[in-house]
Amino acid sequence: MATSVEAPQHMRALERANTVRLARAELKRAIARGDMEASDVIRECPWETESMTISELLTSQRRWGRTRARKFLLPLSLNENKQLGTLTSRQRRLLSTELASRTTSGRSAITAA
Repeated sequence: MATSVEAPQHMRALERANTVRLARAELKRAIARGDMEASDVIRECPWETESMTISELLTSQRRWGRTRARKFLLPLSLNENKQLGTLTSRQRRLLSTELASRTTSGRSAITAA
């Protein structure tokens, strides 16, 4: 009779953390390449972004640093360290809409130049 032995809790936690880390890294690369929009990620909030901070997501975009992210969030009354999974639906909608309008207007200015 074969019994399956479950891995210790700390090993399962490490495995889960590694899975999340790898998924986030791929998501950030996709955003940086332009394959995925940060506003869509905010709206959909996939499992790997639940504990990700707003700042971490915003700075994964091309040409977005901490200062730009902070200035963007200030009028929205959102803390840069707030986790995406803890946003209310109103905050999620507001952030997604503002970000989509900002990135769309930024692209049109770049293509017009």
